[in-house]
Amino acid sequence: MNDRAQRSLTDWLPTTKKEVELRGWDELDVILFSGDAYVDHPSFGAAVIGRILEAQGLRVAIVPQPNWRDDLRDFKKLGRPRLFFGVSAGCMDSMVNKYTANKRLRSEDAYTPDGRHDLRPEYPSIVYTNILKRLFPDVPVVLGGIEASLRRLTHYDYWEDRVRPSILVDAQADLLIYGMGEKPIIDLCQRLQEGKELPHDLPQTAWMTRQTDFVPQAEDVCLFSHEECLADKKKQAQNFRHIEEESNKYAAARICQATGDRMVVVNAPYPPMTQGELDRSFDLPYTRLPHPKYKGKRIPAYEMIKFSVNLHRGCFGGCAFCTISAHQGKFIVSRSPESVLREVKAITALPDFKGYLSDLGGPSANMYAMHGKDLSLCRRCKRPSWIHPAVCPNLNNDHRPLLALYRAVDALPGIKKSFIGSGVRYDLLLHKTGDKEVDRATEEYTRELIVRHVSGRLKVAPEHTSDRVLYLMRKPPFEQFYRFKRIFDRLNQEQGLRQQLIPYFISSHPGCTEADMAELAAITRQLDFHLEQVQDFTPTPMTVATETWYTGFHPYTLQPVFSAKTQREKLAQRMFFFWYKPEERKAIIAALKRIGRSDLIKRIYP
Repeated sequence: MNDRAQRSLTDWLPTTKKEVELRGWDELDVILFSGDAYVDHPSFGAAVIGRILEAQGLRVAIVPQPNWRDDLRDFKKLGRPRLFFGVSAGCMDSMVNKYTANKRLRSEDAYTPDGRHDLRPEYPSIVYTNILKRLFPDVPVVLGGIEASLRRLTHYDYWEDRVRPSILVDAQADLLIYGMGEKPIIDLCQRLQEGKELPHDLPQTAWMTRQTDFVPQAEDVCLFSHEECLADKKKQAQNFRHIEEESNKYAAARICQATGDRMVVVNAPYPPMTQGELDRSFDLPYTRLPHPKYKGKRIPAYEMIKFSVNLHRGCFGGCAFCTISAHQGKFIVSRSPESVLREVKAITALPDFKGYLSDLGGPSANMYAMHGKDLSLCRRCKRPSWIHPAVCPNLNNDHRPLLALYRAVDALPGIKKSFIGSGVRYDLLLHKTGDKEVDRATEEYTRELIVRHVSGRLKVAPEHTSDRVLYLMRKPPFEQFYRFKRIFDRLNQEQGLRQQLIPYFISSHPGCTEADMAELAAITRQLDFHLEQVQDFTPTPMTVATETWYTGFHPYTLQPVFSAKTQREKLAQRMFFFWYKPEERKAIIAALKRIGRSDLIKRIYP
């Protein structure tokens, strides 16, 4: 008998009128609409917010993937909530989730039963919100999730190839919660429970008002208006620097931006969560299973994470193409070892668990428990990365807490092996702090990682071989990859292991030329890498790389930067990944001659 069969339907948050009645409720306080299937697991945002609200004593239901094309019965079936509707597009931006960098439909939707493509619209944040406001005009709608979070101000949309205003302009939501939503949703509910109106002073929220009603504050960061950004790409680039810097401050300013006759206001975020607050979120009574309505169906994203454990939030890498710091922030908030061990024990009780954890990780595998040595310096810092262009001397780069956690997990009954599936920052492993104990612990962690926690293949992300492109990516020089590979190969040889290093690379990133990709082909040929984990750069909202790609200017220097934009230019770069395929050889040789790099032909095809 599987675990789902042993459980009661009331172990999940209700999704239908019948399930609400099973709980004996005659009214709901909050109804959440999600673009994802409902998986009751701490990796799925709707489940987290639902369980947070439940823990506040509220009666909450989730409507996953409502049908927006029929008579809208999914939006009506649970009636009107007492407090508000919550809307999220899901765990990913819907357009990133739906389309490739070539704007083709992806092979499957990972957050949908059986990977189907037809169960969520484009821009669910807008579609769901506008339907709810049409049906229930007097009920507040609160928008959240990564799609809304990263589109909270004027942004470039790659799939429509246009600059769009704040998502609040197109979605008729009353309030937008950005970032990780536990703290703002709790405070919001407390205020509404007290009978107060929807607040406009709540941290980590965005809202919109008429310009004539807007009252500026002295500390506000006022951006160029949406219309000015449409007329001048350089102003859009300048805006982004302010947005990113405020997103990465411990104590940020309020941001405002005029759009037509309206003003979009983004309140400063909360300080980072405490360890206790994060533990409470992960310790909620999740079933860790998809809702029974999906019996017999495969949800690809769930299959990938069902035996994995997230150790921390936040990432201080600040990679130019990544949205993690824009959504989760650069300050690391780590779970306590006790909370992690409780979750691992829950996983070992699952009936199909065979003793192997697929990942003990996070946004980056090895940032657990890392923070500034002098927090007063961190409170004044606005740099987007703690490790680019060099590792911050104030960073506590101690791997001992993570090493101790790995060993505690591996000592639990029922655990045969724990693997590290998240990407490893080898620049942190190579960094010498000058503290002998810390540096010795880093070497010990590196050894244990490679010898005990690799599932045959270790993922790392050099992203490119050109140091000039890597600098624009905010990644370390490629020489560090060579150093790490030598360590990896030596330990494998000493231990008699046959493990592979799997590097990730990106083509068409701002600053990258065909000649840079040709060099990448020659270097990976020399290393005998037949690349698998590659991607064409996809511009996504709220990254410095996207703003550089669209505007043609780097937001921090305002200097021009070349980007491959046309399909021909992008495909011309991408083909160099596949120098080892016979069908690409002729085109690669012709391209090398055309760009004046015939010298590389013998290096790639000796």
